[in-house]
Amino acid sequence: MTQQKRKFNFNPGPAAMPLEVLEQAQAQFVDYQGSGIALMEMSHRSRLVEDLTEETQQLLLDLLELPSDYQVLFMGGGASAQFALLPANFVQPHQTANYVLTGSFAEKAFKEAAYLGRTHAAASSKAQGWRHIPAIAADDLTPDAAYVHITLNNTIEGSRYLEVPEVGDVPLVADATSEILSRRLDMKRFSMIYAGAQKNLGPAGVTVAILRSEWLENASQAIPEIWRYSTFAANRSLYNTPPVHSIYMMNLVLKWTQQLGSVDQLEKQNAHKAKLLYDVIDASEDFYRGIIDTEYRSHMNVTWRMKSEDLEKRFIQDAANNGFEGLAGHRSVGGLRASAYNAVPVEACQALAEFMIDFARKNG
Repeated sequence: MTQQKRKFNFNPGPAAMPLEVLEQAQAQFVDYQGSGIALMEMSHRSRLVEDLTEETQQLLLDLLELPSDYQVLFMGGGASAQFALLPANFVQPHQTANYVLTGSFAEKAFKEAAYLGRTHAAASSKAQGWRHIPAIAADDLTPDAAYVHITLNNTIEGSRYLEVPEVGDVPLVADATSEILSRRLDMKRFSMIYAGAQKNLGPAGVTVAILRSEWLENASQAIPEIWRYSTFAANRSLYNTPPVHSIYMMNLVLKWTQQLGSVDQLEKQNAHKAKLLYDVIDASEDFYRGIIDTEYRSHMNVTWRMKSEDLEKRFIQDAANNGFEGLAGHRSVGGLRASAYNAVPVEACQALAEFMIDFARKNG
């Protein structure tokens, strides 16, 4: 199937995947690498699966430019499980988990941590409707901080950090689910990064947790083994049966990323895609209204509102009739959202920009 026959997919996750990757996977689906069986029916203890896991871990470290003292873990439960596993592993009874609240998922992570120990909101933009990313300073952190948690890109609201914040010697942790591999950031600043795969890494079903080995040594040994990061590290992510096929799909996506010219090329392409849409919003004389302060606008999740909910519903329906998928805003906030992750082609954003201009002309 050609790209022209496929819908323009702006779903927020599970999200668009590269057509080349889907075709590669299709070709290997029944008989994986001449083994005579499909990968999905293969033992996770087999040499082929072990090799696949190790190769995928190294590919991700290479693309993130992280050294060998980081470990990549493949886990289940999505980023939402990490909201609980992080404090369970790293908040000691005498410590406080510090969080920067920048959107719905950042707030969800904060609330989950509160079930497991002391928490502190070091900064928040909730009172301003999540329109910006608040600055944090050393004085905003508690003296007993176990870590500082940030959400690099806010999928629902459509905002992002401009750069990695400075938190001194306190371990810095990031939910990078909707941002990972979309632009160059100094990932060595983080003690831990985690991300659900279903936006920029592959299909739903696998979550990556990337931890600095030195920090991993401080993880709790007083929780059940299945909850410990150290368990997954010691067993090379094969402690229990992993989502093997999702890891394979991630492997293909990471190789596709390398072939494009790595993260630098994707960053340029993503900036261009986002500009196509934001330019239409800004030039529409308030027909389309951006939600986030211009400086903090996400390149992954472009969000906007219109004059009425009825007009927004008409936009979504007309867009669907014209081959555009997934443009409704999150159910908790409404409005419109175009998620232009790495695999969304420039042509899709160009087509959406043209549709938006035409819709405004007909309905303005």
